[in-house]
Amino acid sequence: MRGEILHYDEDQGFGFLTGADGNRYSFAREDMRRETALTKGAVVEFQPDRGQARNVYSVRPQASASPGATAPTAAPPQQAALRPAAAQHFGRAADAGPAQSTGLWDYFWRAVTRNYFNFADRARRKEFWAFCLFWTISVIAVVAIGLAADAAVGDLEPGQEMPAMTVGLCGLFILASIPPWIGLIVRRLHDIGLSGWLAILCFIPTIGGLATLVFALIPTQTRENQWGPVPQGVRI
Repeated sequence: MRGEILHYDEDQGFGFLTGADGNRYSFAREDMRRETALTKGAVVEFQPDRGQARNVYSVRPQASASPGATAPTAAPPQQAALRPAAAQHFGRAADAGPAQSTGLWDYFWRAVTRNYFNFADRARRKEFWAFCLFWTISVIAVVAIGLAADAAVGDLEPGQEMPAMTVGLCGLFILASIPPWIGLIVRRLHDIGLSGWLAILCFIPTIGGLATLVFALIPTQTRENQWGPVPQGVRI
């Protein structure tokens, strides 16, 4: 399978890549067919093996010429040097296309759509607080809709039972937002170089809120780590 190098640490002999199937694979120095310098964005061939890349080696894609076709005239060296090389990406990099927007709403929208079950990448501080902002606004909107619906059916009159519509809508919204919340906390931990399993601390009574606040305030690691490259928009 063909893939693209996301990160490789020559000192530790460890790295990871994304395959043409959109999945991420880790590999070590002993998984390489031959010892060579692998930089970010390098195109490689490998054999997938349960999340591990085996027999990794660098390749240079070449365009195949059709039978009987005349070989194109080589461009002058000056023009060839100025001609930009076409980048080839795989997996999520290929799906992303141009540089993504980093506005507050863009972060929230990606969290509840493409990153709904994403527990593998990194999330900068701006992404975390953008989700907090619009999640809070969404809760207020859900409560307002529920209260309006309860008022329309008379559930808010004195002596009536609990406003069922408001409670039901709020409960459904909170349940639906649990996966993106957990994924965001895990990616935030990855962004500061910590294991995502520490997200368990955020759900412990009394200390959970403090732990979440601390994780949300620690600055981004301004280098690639085992969970991915530096998030877009972070100054290195």
